[in-house]
Amino acid sequence: MYSIKEIFYSLQGEGAHAGRPAIFCRFTGCNLWSGREQDRARAQCRFCDTDFVGTDGHLGGKYPDAAALTETLLQLWPDADAAPYIVMTGGEPLLQLDAALIDALHQRGALIALETNGTLALPAPVDWVCVSPKGDNALKLNAGDELKLVYPQAGVNPADFAGLNFTHFFLQPCADPVAEPGTVGDAAPTVQYCLEHPQWRLSLQTHKLLGIE
Repeated sequence: MYSIKEIFYSLQGEGAHAGRPAIFCRFTGCNLWSGREQDRARAQCRFCDTDFVGTDGHLGGKYPDAAALTETLLQLWPDADAAPYIVMTGGEPLLQLDAALIDALHQRGALIALETNGTLALPAPVDWVCVSPKGDNALKLNAGDELKLVYPQAGVNPADFAGLNFTHFFLQPCADPVAEPGTVGDAAPTVQYCLEHPQWRLSLQTHKLLGIE
């Protein structure tokens, strides 16, 4: 059984694949915050701007098995001649993403991207791993394609992650979780850090700037 908040087709808004068409599968639940505002102040991640509670979003619901979820995901892909690109996100997708779903999608020719806080192990190989560390939580995923660090975070220094085995290193301005649409947070500290440490590149939430999902 998979508990899904929402499934939708849009453009990737962040990181190395910004602008790429993708199917997004948002799983419910997270291991660093309950998703309830009354718990935010004592959560291990306090700046999340995503609603991952419940199954009331577009195509959200309880999917009984990997086959059922795979069919729903792939029906949104518009081009039979191009491999479907599917982003697994949340919440924390690795609470639910398992080898059965990964295998089912790969058997249908899909490319699977993962956006994770990195605190849980990967059950089977996927095609793109983006780790976004939160606070001082220990990472179980210390390597991947993309490390995307929300900046600034209290007590978190990007230099502590600079030696990890990732191909791309991004800093993303920390946005107010209740900010108005079309805003991405104060980018000035992030810009300055990237200028001073050119290993890091700037990532913006372009989907918010464009007003799309």
